[in-house]
Amino acid sequence: MDRDLRDAALEYHRLPAPGKISVVPTKAMATQRDLALAYSPGVAEPCLVIAADPSQADELTARSNLVAVVTNGTAVLGLGNIGPLAGKPVMEGKACLFKKFAGIDVFDIELAETDPDALIDTIARMEPTFGGINLEDIKAPECFYIEQKLRERMKIPVFHDDQHGTAIIVAAAILNGLKLVKKDIADVRLVCSGAGAAALACLDLIVSLGLRREHIVVSDVFGVVYAGRAEGMDDNKARYAVETSARKLDDIIDGADIFLGLSAGNVLKPEMVKRMARDPLIFAMANPTPEIMPQDALAVRPDAIIGTGRSDFPNQINNVLCFPFIFRGALDCGATTINDAMKLATVRALADLAMTEVPEVVAAAYKGEGLRFGRDYLIPKPFDPRLIEVIAPAVAKAAADTGVARRPIADMADYRSRLARFVYRSGNAMQPVFAVAKGHGKSLLLAEGEEERVLRAAQIIVDEGLAWPKLVGRPAVIEEQIKACGLRLAPGHDCEILDPQDERVYAECAELYHARREREGVSAGLALSEVRGNATVLASLLLTRGVGDAMLCGVVGRTADHLAVIRNVIGLRDDVRTLAVMQMLILPQHQLFICDTHYNADPNAEQVAEIALLAAAAVRRFGITPRVALLSHSSFGSSASPEAQKMRQARVIIHERAPALVVEGEMRGDAALSQAVLDQEFPDSDFEGPSNVLVMPNRDAANISYNLLRMAAGQGLTVGGILLGAAKPAHILTPSSTVRRIVNMAAVAVAGAAVPKT
Repeated sequence: MDRDLRDAALEYHRLPAPGKISVVPTKAMATQRDLALAYSPGVAEPCLVIAADPSQADELTARSNLVAVVTNGTAVLGLGNIGPLAGKPVMEGKACLFKKFAGIDVFDIELAETDPDALIDTIARMEPTFGGINLEDIKAPECFYIEQKLRERMKIPVFHDDQHGTAIIVAAAILNGLKLVKKDIADVRLVCSGAGAAALACLDLIVSLGLRREHIVVSDVFGVVYAGRAEGMDDNKARYAVETSARKLDDIIDGADIFLGLSAGNVLKPEMVKRMARDPLIFAMANPTPEIMPQDALAVRPDAIIGTGRSDFPNQINNVLCFPFIFRGALDCGATTINDAMKLATVRALADLAMTEVPEVVAAAYKGEGLRFGRDYLIPKPFDPRLIEVIAPAVAKAAADTGVARRPIADMADYRSRLARFVYRSGNAMQPVFAVAKGHGKSLLLAEGEEERVLRAAQIIVDEGLAWPKLVGRPAVIEEQIKACGLRLAPGHDCEILDPQDERVYAECAELYHARREREGVSAGLALSEVRGNATVLASLLLTRGVGDAMLCGVVGRTADHLAVIRNVIGLRDDVRTLAVMQMLILPQHQLFICDTHYNADPNAEQVAEIALLAAAAVRRFGITPRVALLSHSSFGSSASPEAQKMRQARVIIHERAPALVVEGEMRGDAALSQAVLDQEFPDSDFEGPSNVLVMPNRDAANISYNLLRMAAGQGLTVGGILLGAAKPAHILTPSSTVRRIVNMAAVAVAGAAVPKT
């Protein structure tokens, strides 16, 4: 490791607090009553319920979402037997991965014990605490015995990730590699370098997929594992001992279809690779130096498909692809074990996922790699957000099918939806909007149809049945982008391209634009130029003419410019006098809507009232009952400033027009969001619970508040900008919009087209 990386790693672990994990309460403890419920005397009640029915621990404690990562430090990464204390940073890291990728809480347990039976007894005694056990960095062959005995004694999942995690990823890569080179797994020959825990687990799993045991030859530090060998043998290795006179790796490599390396760097030589079968699969997983470097293998065999344990080469065999999601599925169905059927279900889920198009978040993380199923992309990348959605349900279903699920998941579609909401936290708030948008057969104009994020979003829009995308852009560019991204979009079949250079598309739009703006200095020539050169102008005109039902723009360019186009071309609804832009923040406990963030610099009382009414109507489409707070620097008449008076007047206007709407103000932000502060300042308030719609006194206050909250409290998760008051359902994104945000806004736009505004 170079000096800079070493110093950075030490600083990372040292600051701002030592280590990588902490314990955070999930319940409030702000009052004496909270304390009485959390501890004595209230805590006695769940204790009594669990004593009478132990299964209630799943509902009343954190056990069903708590895993122990356990080690004795005898085989830590590539560092060897460094002991349990020195291995603690690795276990903390594993805890972070569980939490990051699957929302699972972890206690890392480092045990100063090398006697296998004593270790087994210690771990087994912890069963009341945990919902699952992840064994980590325990040396072979003891790890086989320890896992076996724990599985026999414990009624919760026990999983040695060094063995089975590696095996699952390797098996998925082999399935897809063989599919790519058109070889039958029953016919291929495999050579394995290494006979430790991971290697033998890989072989066992691959055999269960159909590879014949007699087609496998193993070599380790003592040479070929042959029948009758005494040196370095144990019962686990003996399963793969063969009758042969070969004694070295070099003697067994001829004609091999697959090389599996879990041994040491540079043991596979280029001259050996030359003698392998056509299109060989080479998985060289020794770290940090593989059994052969990919470039050396490809230099002598360009037809080889290579995988390593390293992130700087294609096809990284990385356990994080599976272990968080296996435990997620196992915990959620109350599995008593992780059996072979659950592991095989994971293998097939991973293999299938690699053959679908790559989502934007993965493409962005691996920019320039052109990820699509092929020789350099046999398995998904670790940051693919879909892993939890496909693996956890596959595991839970396999557990139920094999009778080891205590709480089988009845509605698998609903379960997948809940998992998707874990990845995309906006999903929970968006469900009512998606439900409205789906099934209406509406079309959606996407102004920046050539943009990669827009095309990826269009693919999801099609897959989820939200709308028929109409992509504004040059056909050749769009089709090339679709191909480059590995998308399945088929223009003419599930989407449409509207070419701004096609006279059939722009001619009538240019005439309409000129007719509308000829008294505003827009000549016929200028109208033609703007229609052909400004995608938002063209999309707005197409929407006005009824060519589409709804529209999104704004991925490229300034929001103010897009707003001006929509105001000039689409115009306002007949019953309103101003536009406004509302943003939705996805906060940990609830959703918060803020307006007007972009349009009205300093609205008057009439405009504030109209913005609030428009916002409330839009919020109802999310299935949320609006509670509108009219914000100011003062609360309930405590200031005579014009700004405060404006917000008070707005409340009067709103009560006259919508007496049933829950609205309060003027009020400070803390009173709007805290019931305790509100009760202290104005106990007679109409509010019960915090506000969810914040109407600001001016644009600066709204925009600043939105961006501060977005970064400080919302982790950047937003839905917007939701344009209020336009004559047609048109909304404006921002250049920083993610694919998920575009999809969410597509649902908002289409729902607006499907349901008349009120």
